[in-house]
Amino acid sequence: MSKNPVPGPSIPEKHYDTGTLLRRFAPYYKPYAFTLLKDLACAALTTVCELILPMMIRRITDMGMNHIELLTLRYILRIALVYFVLRIVDCAANYYMAYTGHVMGARIETDMRRDAYAHLQKLSDRYYNNTKVGQIMGRITNDLFEVTEFSHHCPEEFFIAAVKAVISFILLSRINVVLTLIIFAIVPVMLVVCVKLNHWQRSAFRRQRVQIGELNARIEDTLLGQRVVKAFANEHLEEDKFEKDNHKFLGIKKDTYFYMGVFKVSTLVFEGIMYLAVIIAGGIFLYKGLIEPQDLVVYVLYVNMMIATIRRIVEFTEQFQRGMTGIERFLQIMDADVEIFSRDGAVEMKDPRGDIVFHDVSFEYADDHTEVLHHLDLEIHPGEKVAIVGPSGSGKTTLCNLIPRFYDITDGSVTIDGTDVRDYTLMSLRQNIGMVQQDVYLFSGSVYENIIYGRPSAARGEVVEAARKAGAHEFISALPNGYDTYIGERGVKLSGGQKQRISIARVFLKDPSIIILDEATSALDNESEFAVAQALNDLAKGRTTITVAHRLSTIRDADRIFVLTENGIEEEGNHEQLLAMDGIYSHLYKTAERLR
Repeated sequence: MSKNPVPGPSIPEKHYDTGTLLRRFAPYYKPYAFTLLKDLACAALTTVCELILPMMIRRITDMGMNHIELLTLRYILRIALVYFVLRIVDCAANYYMAYTGHVMGARIETDMRRDAYAHLQKLSDRYYNNTKVGQIMGRITNDLFEVTEFSHHCPEEFFIAAVKAVISFILLSRINVVLTLIIFAIVPVMLVVCVKLNHWQRSAFRRQRVQIGELNARIEDTLLGQRVVKAFANEHLEEDKFEKDNHKFLGIKKDTYFYMGVFKVSTLVFEGIMYLAVIIAGGIFLYKGLIEPQDLVVYVLYVNMMIATIRRIVEFTEQFQRGMTGIERFLQIMDADVEIFSRDGAVEMKDPRGDIVFHDVSFEYADDHTEVLHHLDLEIHPGEKVAIVGPSGSGKTTLCNLIPRFYDITDGSVTIDGTDVRDYTLMSLRQNIGMVQQDVYLFSGSVYENIIYGRPSAARGEVVEAARKAGAHEFISALPNGYDTYIGERGVKLSGGQKQRISIARVFLKDPSIIILDEATSALDNESEFAVAQALNDLAKGRTTITVAHRLSTIRDADRIFVLTENGIEEEGNHEQLLAMDGIYSHLYKTAERLR
């Protein structure tokens, strides 16, 4: 096996300011721009309906105090009818905002999850080697759940607050400019304090999201490894680990609620200050005859309205911070570098002969700069069956992974039919290479769904034929539902040999020109190994085949065997030639024979 990179964080833990987050998020509104405009128009209608009521009350109060003869029942009913119509408009607008606005948010969330998932498909093995799957899942599920509410309410709430502030300022200024300026002078101070507290809240929410990702990773790791946990009777150990992470999450949530509490109290303080301003300044203005009683009533109503709006913003603040944190963690995925991609001008690989050449190839892992291959030269002829053997850590698997570009070489070139693999489109390159590995991965689903994964356009008859060639048809037919049998997560309902033969059937269906067998039988018992080896021999016919093996008995029929060590290719030849050399291969083979 090749050396693995030292684990480390692959998702860039970059932090973004609010402006950057909003700017990066804004394009997701573009397909729904008309919906958003209608939503804001409805928000404006609800705001206007709310703002008109104090003016109606001011008009009625003024007439009652100064022109009582004009305050007739007909006039009162006419005012009431206008308000009734406004309430109907308000209800219709609120329904549109509640339904269509939320659907728009859900669509944006869906679009973001689609983009995140598509980007994850492009990331290299190095990313997944160094990143916990639970963290990734948390980012594209839980974190994006918050976006629905955020994307809908964020423009609404701030738009409504802005409209109310502007119109209230204009209307109140027409009544008394000085009193209006006194009251509105409190707002900028309040905004400065809120921005600072929001910064602290964002930090707490960010830590909360990171820790819930760790919890997800812990749960996933334990549940997938539950047989190992039970085999070692270490349930208590896993419970202790989970309890530690769980309490850490509780501590972070406490911090979050502390900042939320401080934020809420600060807004209540400013609410009190605004009411005091109305009482003191308004009372003085009323005492000196600078304002009419009905106008002071209007001031109280508008200030009350402003305070109600501020309360809504406060209540929305938690959702706002959750949404911003979700967007930030989404961007951390989207900003992860795509290291392996098709070059500009890359060509399609069509009907390759399978002539593979490694020329002066060097490779090191970017994480820790451990050099695995150093100036390696190797040539594999079309249709040839070659095997690569050597001690663990010599780079056998790494060498194979360079052909389909799971990693890119550090120096030199790897060519197929004379063309550098980096000059082929990534999709066509991998479509022409089939891999069977020791660690077989089967998807949750049926046998049929797992085999047809090799070529989704295949007919059912082709799937059955591929299974026959892989020696899998007999045991599949004996399953309760045949090819439609559910095999469990990662194929847990099947034996190792059965899983391996299904993976071989998948490659038969793919029908590639180049086959890579990476220790495909090393984890099997003797009976399963024999059955799988027969299937692999059939699969290798007429194809360029590269086999990585620890069990040297499985590669005796290889056309050529390469012995790879930390010093590079040290020996080359067929089985008999290498035994005659009495070198590294001979020593490995004789040691294996003694241990049998």
